Amino acid sequence: MVAPPTTGPAAASDVPRRHGRTDRNTGRPERRRGLRRLLSFWPQYAAVSPFFLLFLAFLFFPMVYSLYLAFQRWDGIGVKTFVGFDQFRFLLDDPTFWLALRNTLVIWVMATFPMLFMALALAAMLNSTRRLTGFYRVAYFVPNVTSVVAVSIFFFSAFSDHYGVVNAALQAINLPEVPWLNNEWTIKAVIAMLMTWQWTGYNMIIYLAGLQAIPTEVYEAAKIDGAGPVRTFFSITVPMMRPIILFTLIISTVNGLQSFTEPQVLFGSNAANNPNSGGPGQAGLTTLLYFYHQAFDNNNFGYAAAIVWAFFLVILLFVIINWRVVQRGRKV
Repeated sequence: MVAPPTTGPAAASDVPRRHGRTDRNTGRPERRRGLRRLLSFWPQYAAVSPFFLLFLAFLFFPMVYSLYLAFQRWDGIGVKTFVGFDQFRFLLDDPTFWLALRNTLVIWVMATFPMLFMALALAAMLNSTRRLTGFYRVAYFVPNVTSVVAVSIFFFSAFSDHYGVVNAALQAINLPEVPWLNNEWTIKAVIAMLMTWQWTGYNMIIYLAGLQAIPTEVYEAAKIDGAGPVRTFFSITVPMMRPIILFTLIISTVNGLQSFTEPQVLFGSNAANNPNSGGPGQAGLTTLLYFYHQAFDNNNFGYAAAIVWAFFLVILLFVIINWRVVQRGRKV
């Protein structure tokens, strides 16, 4: 038998179910109540909206537009011409791009690993001291907030071939002068030292926070077992700081591969009048500096966009490699 249709309160209760749940207090659908509750927070949304508007205008839109330009030939004024993947094909055969990429990787290696080791050693020493800790933290962190342009000018003066302070000090102790800014490897060494000086204090602060989270009982047990400072550093500090070290390695990879200001200030920016842009033999020509020359010196914005997107893929590859190392370390 088929049950007769239900009437009365039971039937009335079925009606709101087709339109969603209702509020027990007002009897109105909860969807409208949720919308009104969402709109009640409009002052908070208005307060954070400038960030998102600036992000869309000055970060997201330029990023998307640069990807569009990578497939166009454009001098910045005339009509854009669609060329497809021709810019990327030319990029693969461009020896200057590969030279700039090789210089960038070499400078990154010369700067990153000594910088992270020095930062960890300084953090360990600062963690063991009890006096003037606040002064040391500020003193080591000051280079990170100093203008990179001002520091680059100082390094240019200090490492000048004939009038630099470094060569003057070498002559004072009867050592020969070093052509710091005229040799392929010394040019890279100067840029790497500049980057190391700037970012060591920043990474030291991160390491110091990690060291202060290590229980003191671990170090006390190591002392009881007869472990010295060096053995404690390599057997306890480094293994327990491994996740933080890998984090700083990823951050240093992203920042180090984007070196631009240092060679830009040291060796000038006019590629049209200076064929050795980046120093003699283009030893200091980094990938972002080459991108800058193509865009603003040669007015080749399409090819410049292709350079920066290819370099983005290189950075992404390094980040993925570091991330896999982190994941493998966690599994172990």
